[in-house]
Amino acid sequence: MPIAFREWAVTVRALAEGEQLVTLRKGGIRESGKSFRLAHERFFLYPTFDHQRGDLVRESHQPELRRALEEGVWSDGEPLLQAFASGLPVAQPDRVRIRAWAEVAGHFTVTDPRCVDALAPFYVWTTDYATRRLGWRRQQPLHVLLLRTYRIPRPVTVKVRDEYAGAQAWIELQRELPFEGTPVLSDAEFERASEEIRSITSEAVQPVFA
Repeated sequence: MPIAFREWAVTVRALAEGEQLVTLRKGGIRESGKSFRLAHERFFLYPTFDHQRGDLVRESHQPELRRALEEGVWSDGEPLLQAFASGLPVAQPDRVRIRAWAEVAGHFTVTDPRCVDALAPFYVWTTDYATRRLGWRRQQPLHVLLLRTYRIPRPVTVKVRDEYAGAQAWIELQRELPFEGTPVLSDAEFERASEEIRSITSEAVQPVFA
């Protein structure tokens, strides 16, 4: 069964539109040792709606919050945008749409908040929120994943299952999906951005791989 990586719906949308190139991880309570491990280097992007707050997304990307609602399918209708954007609890969707997959083009660990700030052009969250991700469990470094994202030809709707929930990075989808599609950025665009990201992270700490 295909592996998927859980991220906020607004983040998945930004990755699928080429507006975000990195994701930042420390680990979740359901992960071994409560620390992040790069267990897979190619995976589908699974949108989640837990703990997502509009004030943690930069003002320039606030419109993405409304579009992120398109990543879920609710039998009783979409939740109100105001509740969704504020981070208030919302009913979880019955199904979610998988529209993209990614491969890891670089994996770095950082401990310097200045590095997190410098990476801001490559994520849609506020720098304050990104820095808080660094500060959580200070004894552990922050993992920076540089992702090359591909849009699949047609979004696929998958049923939301209980085992997909919770603070975990990786889930196993209960249906087959093909790794096919078109990269969201051209080779030249991605290479230019990748060089800048590698330059930023190399000043902070050596990459795990690049």
